[in-house]
Amino acid sequence: MRATVIVFPGSNCDRDVAVCLTQISGAKTKMVWHTETSLPPTDVIILPGGFSYGDYLRGGAMAANSPIMREVIKQAEKNMPILGICNGFQVLTECGLLPGALMRNRNLHFVCRNTRLIVERANAPFLAHYKQGSQIVIPVAHNEGNYFADDETLKKLEGDNRIALRYAPDDNPNGASFDIAAIVNEKGNVLGMMPHPERCAESALADSTTDGKALFEGLAAYLA
Repeated sequence: MRATVIVFPGSNCDRDVAVCLTQISGAKTKMVWHTETSLPPTDVIILPGGFSYGDYLRGGAMAANSPIMREVIKQAEKNMPILGICNGFQVLTECGLLPGALMRNRNLHFVCRNTRLIVERANAPFLAHYKQGSQIVIPVAHNEGNYFADDETLKKLEGDNRIALRYAPDDNPNGASFDIAAIVNEKGNVLGMMPHPERCAESALADSTTDGKALFEGLAAYLA
C-alpha cells in the first residue's frame, strides 16, 4: 500500500497522520509539498489537519488553489480514496470535491476536546472497520467546524446515505447542521471529517480512546 500526505504551509498534523499510515496501515508513505504539480504512484491521498495558509480568507480557501490540488481532483475523479481531516475537510469543500462549507463554530471559540460520534456509514474505504450505528470517541480541534449547506443539499446527503459520522445527541461541539461530523462524495471515495483519528490511534497519544486506530486498519484492509 502506498500513501501520500499533502503538506501545506500551516499543516500541523501531517507527520502524525503519516506515522499512523506507516505504523498501522503498513503503508509506504510520502509527503508531498503543495507546490508540486504531480503525485507519486499512490493508492490513497490524505489532506491533513492544521491551519493551511493561516486560515486567511477562510479555512482551506487558499490551499484549495494550490498546484497539487489539480492532481488530487483528477485522482478523486478516478475513484482514488481521498481523506480530508479537519483543515483537509475544509480544503475538500473549498475545491468542490465535497458540498457545503465549514463555518465558524457556533460559540465563536476554538474547540479542542473529545467528541462522541455515531457511525452512520461503515462501507466507505476509511470506515470499513467500524460498525454502523456504533458510538466512538474521537477528538476535535477546530475553529471552523460548523458544517453548513442549503436545505436541498442536506436532504440529499441524508437521503443518499452520505453522512458518514454524526456528533452524538447533545455533543455537537460547533453547531453543525444535522450534527454532521463527516460526509462522503457521491462515489463514496472522498471522505471529509472534522474529528482527528490520528490523535487517538494509540494509547500513548490518547489514553481515554483509541477509536481512531480502526480507520487506519480499515483502510489497509480495503486496499489489501
